[in-house]
Amino acid sequence: MSDACCSHGCTAPPARLSPRYRRVLWAALVINAAMFGIEIVGGLHAGSVSLLADAVDFLGDAANYGISLLVFGMALRWRARAALFKGLSMGAFGLFVLGRAAWSATTGTVPEPVTMGAIGTLALLANVSVAVMLYAWREGDANMRSVWLCSRNDAIGNLAVMAAALGVFGTGSAWPDLAVAAVMGLLALSAARSVIQQARAELSLAPTPA
Repeated sequence: MSDACCSHGCTAPPARLSPRYRRVLWAALVINAAMFGIEIVGGLHAGSVSLLADAVDFLGDAANYGISLLVFGMALRWRARAALFKGLSMGAFGLFVLGRAAWSATTGTVPEPVTMGAIGTLALLANVSVAVMLYAWREGDANMRSVWLCSRNDAIGNLAVMAAALGVFGTGSAWPDLAVAAVMGLLALSAARSVIQQARAELSLAPTPA
């Protein structure tokens, strides 16, 4: 994100350097780490692939926020490299979810919908809170954009988990859970492609160290 000038011609610091952005990243890291623990326990208890997929996503997001804090204030090349790593990790998550859903389809286990719905609602509140906090930085560099996309995708995923819980409750079948897990995997792959493309473009524009 380019620097902005104040009305008197002075140069303001980039948004990525603001103390507020750092505090938001710390809050997002704590929220995501806590929700990872909750969803792992809940997903195993309920036998829900979509909850387990969302738990892994929460863990990946917590790690991504940690990486963003690590490169906070660094040069564009380092921020772009961090974004590239995060894009690759998002893609790996998508592949993992699709593989896990395919494996679960062969076992025929029906998840417990009440636990799915309750934890999905809690996760939605957590992700909407993070997405609202990060909204102001959604058009930043690849690193900032990847953080925003993670939160946006997570909120969409939580709505889908809640819909899957209703579907499992109404049909007594595991297929709504598996279908949502598959959609979450594809969404992660799509976001990964967007972040990787922007990160590679920024790497090509970043000055080469002497």
